[in-house]
Amino acid sequence: MSSATTPDVASAAARLRALLGDRLHEPGEPGFDTAIRLWNAAVDRAPALVAHCLDAEEVAAAIRVAARCHLPVSVRSGGHDWAGRALRDGGLVLDLTGLRTVRVDADRGTVTVAGGASAADLLAAAAPYDLMVPTGVVRDVGMAGLTLAGGYGPLCGRFGLALDNLLGAEVVLADGRRVTADPRHDAELYWALRGGGGNVGVVTELRYRAHRLPAVLAGMIMFALAEAPAVLRGYAALLADAPDELTVMAGFLPGPAGEPVVFVCPFYSGPDLDAGQPWLDRLRALGTPLVDQVDPLPYADALRMFDGGMVDGNHYLLRTRWLPRLADGAVDALVDAARQVTSPFSALALHHFHGAATRVRLGDTAFGLRAEHLLTEIIAVWPPGGEAAPHRAWADRTSAALAPFALPGGYPNLLAPTETERVRLAYGANWARLRRAKRHYDPRDLLTAVPTLPPSGHPE
Repeated sequence: MSSATTPDVASAAARLRALLGDRLHEPGEPGFDTAIRLWNAAVDRAPALVAHCLDAEEVAAAIRVAARCHLPVSVRSGGHDWAGRALRDGGLVLDLTGLRTVRVDADRGTVTVAGGASAADLLAAAAPYDLMVPTGVVRDVGMAGLTLAGGYGPLCGRFGLALDNLLGAEVVLADGRRVTADPRHDAELYWALRGGGGNVGVVTELRYRAHRLPAVLAGMIMFALAEAPAVLRGYAALLADAPDELTVMAGFLPGPAGEPVVFVCPFYSGPDLDAGQPWLDRLRALGTPLVDQVDPLPYADALRMFDGGMVDGNHYLLRTRWLPRLADGAVDALVDAARQVTSPFSALALHHFHGAATRVRLGDTAFGLRAEHLLTEIIAVWPPGGEAAPHRAWADRTSAALAPFALPGGYPNLLAPTETERVRLAYGANWARLRRAKRHYDPRDLLTAVPTLPPSGHPE
């Protein structure tokens, strides 16, 4: 790096201190370690500065300082990216966790959230109106990070991905300009935001289409590990018949005795919840349930079943595959992985992509896969102080075993920072257009987010 582009941390710190006062955090100061602590304790990054911003104008001013002082920038919203890309070594972290406002317009059927709001923030504000926006399954995850790369969730079949419900956004660009992105204002930026992973700007506000949904029929059905092959094959057959209103997760979770159990987790969101009962009966008949807890619940309450599943402070490593279907070989690989799991905290999850999400044209958003598939999460978890190698090896073996049955690429929100080739394959026909958008909106590669896109000078 030439002297002209060497980061000038001292000048940046002085300018940001004048702007933010004690909301600027520097290494060695009280509060800095807390400011860079993430959900995944395995992340070990050393940012130069953390700017805790409280509005879009502060974000814009901080971006201008970073550009002037040649500091790379990362953004912390929910902080739940497993690879820790909210923190950038030697860079400026824009901490948006203070931007949590949620506005509900029940008459227009929209919900607007600030850039640091979590799914829990959104759902708490919308619930009194019987409105919801599609979210992931973990309520603590930030809506911005979830949405900008995709947003799989339990209502995918009926309402699509989270990004399919994004009506517009307020964005701070890499040059510090504040702009609106929607179908009528900077449509190309709006296109890139929906699936591009946040690499083209810092989103300070998101406006969503909301849906009336008083309740869902949802819960957890668990079976013994010995029944896993039959359960997963029956699950695959059920998915082929499932209506839009039924989205079903499956996989393996830690059981009460330490041995993994196989689970199916249905969310039926049709207007008549009684119409979901035959589907639940079919799921129960896949084996002999150890746990059978499925009830009509408000959507926000149904998501509480996942609270505490991924504990802050543990060490996490994720691998992922896109499966076009749950072939017998993939079932065998998943069952073998569950039997060979190296930690009682690790898990495997299958997310059902179908219905409304498949009916969005591929070129309408940057998201690169619109065919029916299962997103597979391979989640290695171990306590602090434990040796990482066996858990990494388990995750890598499982990913390799699933590879012959998988589509190219993978969900960018879960790919490792080094998997740039799989990122390219994930976007498929949308890749070249997304790269052009990156060069246009951030020609100096100031911003990095999820997924990790190669630098602008990288060959296509």
